[in-house]
Amino acid sequence: MTAVSFQSISKTYTTPRGDFHALQDVSLDIEVGEFFGLLGPNGAGKTTLISILAGLARASSGRVSVLGHDVHSDFAAARQRLGIVPQELVFDPFFNVRETLQLQSGYFGLKHNNAWIDELLESLGLADKATANMRQLSGGMKRRVMVAQALVHKPPVIVLDEPTAGVDVELRQTLWQFVAQLNKQGHTVLLTTHYLEEAEALCSRVAMLKRGKIVTLSRMDDLLKSASSTVLQFKTDDALPETIAARARVTGRIVQIPAHDATDVEQLLATLRQGGVHPQEVEIRRADLEDVFLHVMQQQQQQQVSGVRP
Repeated sequence: MTAVSFQSISKTYTTPRGDFHALQDVSLDIEVGEFFGLLGPNGAGKTTLISILAGLARASSGRVSVLGHDVHSDFAAARQRLGIVPQELVFDPFFNVRETLQLQSGYFGLKHNNAWIDELLESLGLADKATANMRQLSGGMKRRVMVAQALVHKPPVIVLDEPTAGVDVELRQTLWQFVAQLNKQGHTVLLTTHYLEEAEALCSRVAMLKRGKIVTLSRMDDLLKSASSTVLQFKTDDALPETIAARARVTGRIVQIPAHDATDVEQLLATLRQGGVHPQEVEIRRADLEDVFLHVMQQQQQQQVSGVRP
């Protein structure tokens, strides 16, 4: 059964410089019980797609449904089945944490929801903040409350739009343990994140967006198998030879270079030595989702520059 269905979704904004196509004919189905990742660089259209799903924006064309309920013609039923954690921290400064969750329960017609609210507070590490005013909380604690608000009506479909952006490691671990537990219980989860290690660990299937189009839609296992088999990683303070620099991903002193096999690794190391590079802490690892993501995005960019249709 399909939990969320996007059917030929396009979204166009009219600007003084002309039309801007935020989404272009996006189609995908997310099955009940899936943990699905929606990935892409900034401006790819992820949040626009989530806003259309939530009913906060209207698609220029296409149809979106949640468990068979159209998000516009049957908005109340669709929204009842959705729990959405947005990127922005939005809160009412006049209520404490428990009152905020009780008020949110009322929006969904829930009058006796205290047992579940207590469970949410405990699971998200908010029990000792239940009577604290929202404006007194740190950014990370406010983020926890927003997660609790999204889950207060026990929605079968949970949408997490960059839920761990700018929060500490403890919250990330607490949140993922709780959401993974809900997913095992049958809840469908749609996640957008820039932390690709999170997506790799949690998602069974992912779609990658770029400039409003889906460029990859695949199971996680298949996506990782399609990557280069190994990555040569090391640290250095030396400048890389041009032939190596063109292939490398450099973060500070850390250099990562895709390698197809052991022979390729040997040739890379020989080229580095000839170029006067002294690698430290050398290791060879399997390609991960970040490697795949960068490869897909670079490949898409090259196709656009050369005029080749994806």
